Amino acid sequence: MRSRTLTRLAIALAGVALLGAACGGDSDDPEDVTAAFVLVGPVGDAGWNWAHDQGRQYAENQTGATTLFVESVPENAEDFKAVAVDFIENEDADVIFGTSFGYMDPMLELADEYPDVVFEHASGFKMNDTNFGNFFGRMYQPRYLSGMAAGAMTESGQLGYVAAFPIPEVIRGINAFTLGVRETNPSAEVHVIWTFTWFDPAVEGDSAKALLEAGADVIAMHQDSTAAGVAAQDAGARWVAYNSDMRDFAPDAFITAPVWNWGPRYAEIIEAVAAGTYSPGAYWGGMDDGIVDLAPLADDVPSDVASQISDVAEQIREGEWDVFTGEIRDQDGNVRVAAGETMDDGPMLGMDWFVEGVVGDASP
Repeated sequence: MRSRTLTRLAIALAGVALLGAACGGDSDDPEDVTAAFVLVGPVGDAGWNWAHDQGRQYAENQTGATTLFVESVPENAEDFKAVAVDFIENEDADVIFGTSFGYMDPMLELADEYPDVVFEHASGFKMNDTNFGNFFGRMYQPRYLSGMAAGAMTESGQLGYVAAFPIPEVIRGINAFTLGVRETNPSAEVHVIWTFTWFDPAVEGDSAKALLEAGADVIAMHQDSTAAGVAAQDAGARWVAYNSDMRDFAPDAFITAPVWNWGPRYAEIIEAVAAGTYSPGAYWGGMDDGIVDLAPLADDVPSDVASQISDVAEQIREGEWDVFTGEIRDQDGNVRVAAGETMDDGPMLGMDWFVEGVVGDASP
């Protein structure tokens, strides 16, 4: 779940993109649907917002729907509502996609005010019975795989994690990464620094540098900028990116990246709206659906490790195994998941503790 606070970024109403020309939702043809996207940061971030915009473009090309977007909308009710209402009343939007956790409550309010408009929220947990649903992906699955690669590439056994906010989504990712690291390097440790940012290259770069100076030789991250990767490359270290395949920004450091693929889900929702079959729900897809995946590995990842990662990925896709399958212990050595058991979605969605191997505080 994503709690975004990019208050430094002004609303870019002038950045609304109108692609194509169609009126909304009066037939079962997706080309008659207008879908509007509200983004919390710049689409040029190469991260979260870039991935959502790639998904928007995919959905438009796949369905023929008209798509619109506004980037860098802060997480507060006033700003979100101003943008969404403009889409609805002036652009005849049939679907509003909100891509950040902080949009959840104003989206629910607007769903009540505009019952003929569909609202779909990324990462939240609230919905209604008619026109407001939510969607997210099991990013912890490719996080684990990226950890396997990172564990094989560290020489010091000390890895750094530039973490965003201490919320279950981020904690779950750190734990999955660490479990993967310890699959290929059982004595390795993952050191966590909290930045309390989603997109602040200066803070994120400085945090990566601090971890590197403390002895980490591999850096992972849960933000939208490439600053951690640049810091790793400058230090001669390695980097696990996030959101998209960011290798071009620090090619010598890049190992792999857990990545998002939002497009098919967006197209599915648009097609359901057009057909009149839309029904709100809570979607949490995994690697089997393709909404999350792992970017291609760097060429120097050992071939036996690459083969092992491929095998585990196939087990996840086939539903034969999942990441939080026990035995799993927390930092204090307490058994949190018994041997042979797999954690249910509820405890995963509320995760607030670190696994063995993480150095840091889950509730700073």
